[in-house]
Amino acid sequence: MRGMDVLDLERMPRSTIENILDTARTMEEVLDRPARKLPTLRGKNVTTLFFEPSTRTRSSFEAAAKILGADVTGFAPATSSLQKGEGLLDTARTLEAMGADCLVVRHRTAGVPRFLADRLGTPVVNAGDGMHEHPTQGLLDLYTILRAKGRIEGLRVAIVGDVEHSRVARSDIHGLLSLGAQVRLAGPATLLPPAFPKWMAADRPAKVGVATLDHALEGADAVIVLRLQRERQAGARIPSPEEYAACWGLTRERLRLAKPDVIFLHPMPMNRGLEVESGVADGPSSQVFRQVRHGVAVRMSVLYLILAGGEP
Repeated sequence: MRGMDVLDLERMPRSTIENILDTARTMEEVLDRPARKLPTLRGKNVTTLFFEPSTRTRSSFEAAAKILGADVTGFAPATSSLQKGEGLLDTARTLEAMGADCLVVRHRTAGVPRFLADRLGTPVVNAGDGMHEHPTQGLLDLYTILRAKGRIEGLRVAIVGDVEHSRVARSDIHGLLSLGAQVRLAGPATLLPPAFPKWMAADRPAKVGVATLDHALEGADAVIVLRLQRERQAGARIPSPEEYAACWGLTRERLRLAKPDVIFLHPMPMNRGLEVESGVADGPSSQVFRQVRHGVAVRMSVLYLILAGGEP
């Protein structure tokens, strides 16, 4: 993986996904140490370019880089030469010339990380681009399921909510299918993409389908609830928040349709009382804060593999 870009899970080979998840287990052990600091990436610089707001992803990448011993440079578009008319590519090339060994990019427009990766010699990691993908969130979701269940092959995973506007959903679907899970999507018809099978590579089995909420939850091993992304929706997609919560919100009663040992995941931030009730978010099935911790381990794994390679 050394020197490669991490742009999506759709094109990432299963062997690479498994390598990242295996390495993340070693990195999680580092997080359990009293002194969480390694010299592994000493002398390397990880530069973050976030053109959208972020709490968990940006902080997680920065923490991952610092634990591995790398220096971190945070780029602030609002106070940069972009405000003077400088182009995005020129800005990225400038940061590359200043010694960036890896660029972590989040942008509101789909395709920007790939655009930069095709034109730079520095590895690019996609931290979320428009409604395309969020590969490291997908990887940490896979890792969370794997740690809780011991496997992903053959599991039934329900993804509920605003699928159409969710880059997390796309990465989750590609990753889950690659590792052999079955996926059921549920949400209002106005929030489901009309042509979701096109997300899948041609060589993958058709193990994804749209279902009613009850059918998606029935017998599920894991439930991923998505944030209602009203900032990306053009026009009204739901009658009202109250009706959405009544019809699609995940409650303890509805969760009983799933397996007794079901786990609940959410990419955060959660809209409590809208997408999920607090009894589920804070209940025994919830993995949401383990996801945050796992996000650091997974991003440590990604940075380590692309900047150092070899065995942990």
